[in-house]
Amino acid sequence: MNTEVDTGRSADDMVAEADTGARNPSAAWQASLIIGTCIAWSLFQLYIASKMPGIVAQATGMSIFANIVSDARYIHLAFALMLATLAFPLTKTAPRDRIPTYDWVLLVLGVASCLYLIVFKVQISGRPGLWSTSDVIMSSIGMVVLLVSVYRSLGLPLVIIASLFICFAFFGGYSEWARNITNYGGASLKKALGHYWMQTEGVFGVALGVSTSMIFLFVLFGALLDRAGGGNWFIKVAVALLGALRGGPAKASVLSSMMTGMISGSSIANTVTTGTFTIPLMKRIGFPAEKAGAVEVASSTNGQLTPPVMGAAAFLMVEYVNIPYIDVVKHAFLPAVISYIALLYIVHLESLKMGL
Repeated sequence: MNTEVDTGRSADDMVAEADTGARNPSAAWQASLIIGTCIAWSLFQLYIASKMPGIVAQATGMSIFANIVSDARYIHLAFALMLATLAFPLTKTAPRDRIPTYDWVLLVLGVASCLYLIVFKVQISGRPGLWSTSDVIMSSIGMVVLLVSVYRSLGLPLVIIASLFICFAFFGGYSEWARNITNYGGASLKKALGHYWMQTEGVFGVALGVSTSMIFLFVLFGALLDRAGGGNWFIKVAVALLGALRGGPAKASVLSSMMTGMISGSSIANTVTTGTFTIPLMKRIGFPAEKAGAVEVASSTNGQLTPPVMGAAAFLMVEYVNIPYIDVVKHAFLPAVISYIALLYIVHLESLKMGL
């Protein structure tokens, strides 16, 4: 009994650290601020996705309620930077029971660098490519805070990859090898930062646009369905259908991961949601711990390929390939089914080999 409780706690801790930041302020107002930011962000995304901006603008005669849609990418990133700074500790030794002063400074700087593009958008549009000193300063601040936020939430590898491309923009022109391959002559600090932050080809390009208009809503839908009990229901259905077969818990793990993957675009969340229950069952019937974990991880990773809610790459395909998302869902259905049939077959063979 105690082992199951500890397993549940460690699973919850893993989800908290990977998905929600693991910061739990002891001060009620700080905890309320994090929750309030999540609620406000969700309401904003639902607002711009509905017909409300046009209705409110027509009813009030104020165009600001309609113009907010055109500024949605800036507000979307401002919310993301704010939440990353509040919820994710900067380092492993950073305090988790409070929000330190340096995080408040980063929060203000990050939000200000995004809102700067809204407040001064008329002036900025009047000088394309002729960036002022304040433009360069705010762009620099925004890029630094963004990289810090990526480090907090996704880790160092992605920061290193992004930094390499950023450095290439500045120093690529000095390499004869790079010039011969890319025909790139390099860029000044002002030109590069302006391209990254002040225009819609850099940070505020296609990827952020897809996140603003589509990804957030699908993830919100999946999270609400999971919190409503959808994840547990999928597990119970899978166990009821396959639990009595040879290697039943392992096959139930595959099926439950597939069904959970339909509402979740996160492999980590899928693994924790189903694995907390199915891995102990697999070990109980004789699966080694390594194989039980491998079955769960493989099944949960494939969940990103399972429509209708898939990984972020599927939404990027919609923008880059310029095809409707429903077509992506249709074409992804058969490969997803085949991949899970293959996993079920592999699990069945492993069960036969072990005599289960």
